[in-house]
Amino acid sequence: MTSEIDRKEKLELNKLQKRLRRLTGQAIADFNMIEEGDKVMVCLSGGKDSYTMLDILMNLQRSAPISFEIVAVNLDQKQPGFPEHILPEYLSQVGVSYHILEKDTYSIVKEVVPEGKTTCGLCSRLRRGSLYGFAEEIGATKIALGHHRDDILETLFLNMFFGGKLKAMPPKLLSDDGKHVVIRPLAYCKESDIEEYSLLKSFPIIPCNLCGSQENLQRQVVKEMLQNWEKQYPGRVDTMFSAVQNVVPSHLADTELFDFKGLKQSEDAFKRLNIIEL
Repeated sequence: MTSEIDRKEKLELNKLQKRLRRLTGQAIADFNMIEEGDKVMVCLSGGKDSYTMLDILMNLQRSAPISFEIVAVNLDQKQPGFPEHILPEYLSQVGVSYHILEKDTYSIVKEVVPEGKTTCGLCSRLRRGSLYGFAEEIGATKIALGHHRDDILETLFLNMFFGGKLKAMPPKLLSDDGKHVVIRPLAYCKESDIEEYSLLKSFPIIPCNLCGSQENLQRQVVKEMLQNWEKQYPGRVDTMFSAVQNVVPSHLADTELFDFKGLKQSEDAFKRLNIIEL
């Protein structure tokens, strides 16, 4: 019985790996994320998404038609209880070059953010600044983050509901200072696939609740909304992601993206209209 279960799990793992490889490879090709000679800094948090990203990128690296380097980087933010041994042990085991960057951003966040308020926003900005600076130090040409398709859609709705902008997470981004190219190789991958893959691979997950429980995050509310829609109307999330890839500026209302003021009836059409009226 046990061998039968093992066989089924192995088949499921192979199927998932092929799907994630295909979707990651497609995203890399569509957005020209990785080029010949790139040094890709893979940001590893210890969560299911970044573990999966590193695993799939290393897998693709072995068969890619181009040569590129992978270096894993974890930012140890000095949260109390952070298990410092887990990532170095795992990264040594899989044989990837890595760095553990130590920055006590936890103390800064706790000092600045009032008790009971969400810490994720400031924490994220401090983390990004540290990682960008380190990427420059080690000469990384691309910074890879583990955001997936569901993250992109959640961000779209968060920006619409709370920011008044039709904006998500782009699969490829140039930083504001123009120094860094940020890529999201899992942009086409479903969170449910990543979660299942992570379980089957038995990644040593480090939970992201070391700062304390923050159940009322708006992102969590939006995530649950999308999950409920998908249960009620299977395929809806796929359709919404397709919409992010099929934007029609002339059918929105942004005067910066489309010249509505200059939109006029063509002269020929106007002449034809006059003839019909006569």
